[in-house]
Amino acid sequence: MSLTDRAISQIRELIASGALPPGTKLPPEPELAAQLGLSRNLAREAVKALAVAHVLEIRRGDGTYVTSLQPSLLLQGLGGAVELLQGDPAAVLDLMEVRRLLEPAATALAVARLSDDALGEVKRHLDAMRAARDDVERLNAHDVAFHRAIVDVTGNESLITLLEGISGRTLRARIWRGLVDSRAAARTLAEHEAIYAALASRDAVLSHAAALVHVNNTEQWLREHLEAAEGLGGTGSPG
Repeated sequence: MSLTDRAISQIRELIASGALPPGTKLPPEPELAAQLGLSRNLAREAVKALAVAHVLEIRRGDGTYVTSLQPSLLLQGLGGAVELLQGDPAAVLDLMEVRRLLEPAATALAVARLSDDALGEVKRHLDAMRAARDDVERLNAHDVAFHRAIVDVTGNESLITLLEGISGRTLRARIWRGLVDSRAAARTLAEHEAIYAALASRDAVLSHAAALVHVNNTEQWLREHLEAAEGLGGTGSPG
């Protein structure tokens, strides 16, 4: 572990222990450095690194504060990190596997917390998908919104943020699927109709199964297409 990493760990420990709770202003740099037994340069570098990670917020002319530490903030960098994987077909498939693990579970969890208004929002995006069946980009945009509306019902901020980061990347795979597979729109609509019907029946097991079938079909199609593209000497990258 480098000296900077140790300095970062020391500040994180202060935050984790409750010595620096969310919203707290850090001591001035000389005082912080002395408190941690660090040089001012090391303390400064550690603060900068934690600011990039959204653990700390540097307010010019005011000082440095511990952020709210909400999952949506701390996991904010996930989407950007995922985007960097766009040229790697294996990484895309890894992300689809993660989505397959999380999204059906989130869909089932949503059933117990689903209000009539929330179900109406899901249906609104389903109706928009129907109307956009001949416009691949619009269809996929409402596809993403359909799933986001479901996951939002869980109220689980960590789960919402994780799936948002993954779906931002896999959206391109779904658009690509629509461009190269003329039957994809019909299949996609049928799968989303099944998910909505399961939600409307308030059946958690059926909702999990319908979401699993949908994600699995997309993943399987993508896996087969990437393997075929690699066999032809291409990268197979949906970007």
